[in-house]
Amino acid sequence: MKSGIKTLIAISGLTIAFGYMEASVVVYLRALYYPNGFDFPLASMSPVILSVELGRELATLVILATLGYLTGKTAGQRFAWFLYAFAMWDIFYYVFLKLWLNWPAQWLTWDVLFLLPTTWVGPVLAPLLVSFTMVGLAGLILCNEQRNRVLRFRGIPVVLLVLGAAVVFLCFIGDYSGFILEHFSPGDLFNPASFNQVADVAYRYVPRHFMWGWFAGGEVLVLAGGCLAWYRRVAVR
Repeated sequence: MKSGIKTLIAISGLTIAFGYMEASVVVYLRALYYPNGFDFPLASMSPVILSVELGRELATLVILATLGYLTGKTAGQRFAWFLYAFAMWDIFYYVFLKLWLNWPAQWLTWDVLFLLPTTWVGPVLAPLLVSFTMVGLAGLILCNEQRNRVLRFRGIPVVLLVLGAAVVFLCFIGDYSGFILEHFSPGDLFNPASFNQVADVAYRYVPRHFMWGWFAGGEVLVLAGGCLAWYRRVAVR
């Protein structure tokens, strides 16, 4: 138990510091591109800066996944620590932005959440709810493993988790993707000759509607998958 608490403190400290670093980068970007305050439509970035930003996001995922892999001893623990690390990083990213920039002004303020594999957008409340869900699921897995019980993520629980995560993902990319597809066919998006045209339209995007109903349904599916896996937990020696 003491070992688990020490690990929790270490991972929490590391991911909070990582959230600080993420927020500091965004503070710099906003000072450069949004001197009057962040808002849509997005300011145009040079291809080099955009490539660096995409690489930074990919590096962030690699770091968080590696952290989970090195911390856990079993597949369940590694997955749980990745969920916890990702969630804490995201939560404290917004905590530091609020402290430094007093942003977001409201829970329903829209933000750009991610750029891989396409642009994710949504009200700040949505990713925070996902992060707290991830913390809960990670805690469920780790607390049971501390008691020599393993949650059985097989069959229906896995289907529920994957389906729920897919629905939530589609909610984050749905509004932006719908806007782009109003101007281009799917084939145009994969045509290098159309890159500049797509970029010009993308920088005119202003959020319109977030699918809260579908988002709630996705969250319920994820929670149902976690609860069912907990119900089917088995003791191990």
